[in-house]
Amino acid sequence: MTNIVDRFSKHLTSIEYPDNKASWHIAGILKNKNAFYKFDVRDMFKLPDGTHAQKSKTNTKADKMVLELKDQWIILDIEELLLYIRKHKVKKVYVNDLIQELEWTIFLPKN
Repeated sequence: MTNIVDRFSKHLTSIEYPDNKASWHIAGILKNKNAFYKFDVRDMFKLPDGTHAQKSKTNTKADKMVLELKDQWIILDIEELLLYIRKHKVKKVYVNDLIQELEWTIFLPKN
C-alpha cells in the first residue's frame, strides 16, 4: 500500500519535497491549475467516538491542507482555515462546517 503523500502526488506537477523535517509534506502545482503550493498531507485518525480527525499546527508553513476521504480529496486553504478558527474562537472544527463556510476549497475525485 502506498502512503498518503504518494497517492496525493498523482494530482501534482512540478513536485518538490522539503529538505528537512517541515510542517508541509509535498509541494507542487495541482494539475490543470497555475499556482504552486506547499501541502500538509497526512493520514486522518479516529477519535474515540469514531469521528475522523486531522491535526495541524497554527504556525504551519503549508499553504493548503489535504484531507483524504474514501472517494475524493478535499483541499482547504490554511490561511482561510486559521481565520475561521480565530473568528469562531474554536480549537476543533468539522469538515462539513468548513466546506460550507470556506470559499477556497477544492474537491478532487480519486481515480
